[in-house]
Amino acid sequence: MISMHMSFRAFSLRRNVEINALIPRGTDEHAGGLGDGSPFKTLYLLNGYGGNCDDWLLNTRISLYAKQHNMAVIMPSGENSFYLNNDDIHAGYTEFVGKELVEMTRALFPLSRRREDTLIGGLSMGGYGALHTGLAFPETFGSVIALSSALIQNTVITMPEDFSNRFADYCYYRTVFGEPSRLAESDRNPEVLARRLKQENAAIPNIYMACGTEDFLIRENRAFHQLLNDLDIAHEYAEGPGVHDFDFWDAYIRKALDWYAREES
Repeated sequence: MISMHMSFRAFSLRRNVEINALIPRGTDEHAGGLGDGSPFKTLYLLNGYGGNCDDWLLNTRISLYAKQHNMAVIMPSGENSFYLNNDDIHAGYTEFVGKELVEMTRALFPLSRRREDTLIGGLSMGGYGALHTGLAFPETFGSVIALSSALIQNTVITMPEDFSNRFADYCYYRTVFGEPSRLAESDRNPEVLARRLKQENAAIPNIYMACGTEDFLIRENRAFHQLLNDLDIAHEYAEGPGVHDFDFWDAYIRKALDWYAREES
């Protein structure tokens, strides 16, 4: 694998950003450059709240798993945005991850442009971002991997103005998700996007969800799993012993990529 740390100006965010990229050498270890030049399947992999583009590289064996699957991995920084557009500060995080980042990396590297070869995944906040972005750009992403997803939209909807927890307060959640009273019908809500795609009989990405049975977000993940069942949206849902940590995410990103390989075979 070739590992790169890059910076560039993101027009969607109106500033410079940093990303990490893992690019396979190809199946022929003796080939020069990037191997035979055939396009690689690609996973856009999102970090959680309080993290950055280094998290997956430093805390998991994603480089090994990517090599095993001969897959490119692109890791941007989410910056506590939940990967949602924020018009107030002119920062289009959904547009950045779902469109600009894909277009830029495809121009730079030999990445497949096929929907079925393009995945988006993430943990916690990044799990929310993966589900939301995948459902917002179903023509781009054929598969979504959502681990211990921070599917807190229904908590935000009923949030009082004096709300505060160990992560943030009402002001932060309103800034990120918009006016809470409107979130139930907002396209910032992945439930809204899932219902819309189903009603339109549109293509929906393959979805893999997993959460630890001791994770504080287990109820939220079970609820979204039930929603997908109610909508008759095909998906894989897994639970296992674990809390909200990289031990669980390392184990289940491997399981998720194995699931993807089986689905595509």
